[in-house]
Amino acid sequence: MEDPSNDNTPKGGFVFIIIGKAYQEGDDEGTDIHIMLRAPDDDTAVRDALNALTEEGFSEADLDQIGTLMGAPDEEPHASAYQGALEGEVAIIRFG
Repeated sequence: MEDPSNDNTPKGGFVFIIIGKAYQEGDDEGTDIHIMLRAPDDDTAVRDALNALTEEGFSEADLDQIGTLMGAPDEEPHASAYQGALEGEVAIIRFG
């Protein structure tokens, strides 16, 4: 057996979507966010998402939901974010 990993796990990892709210220093209301990224598991996805939010200047985040996408979304901005995730980017979609 060349690759002993689980056959159900895609070789490049899953494309995750994480939904939550992120806060910048002194911001009480926060910004609704969707984060799309590729990762081998949900723990790695959450860690990478939090690192990306920190790089974007957010100091706190409430991550409410996480799931995997089984195909490309049809509508923007999620379609572009999905493509970026396939290419290894962490895409942060901000609302409001």
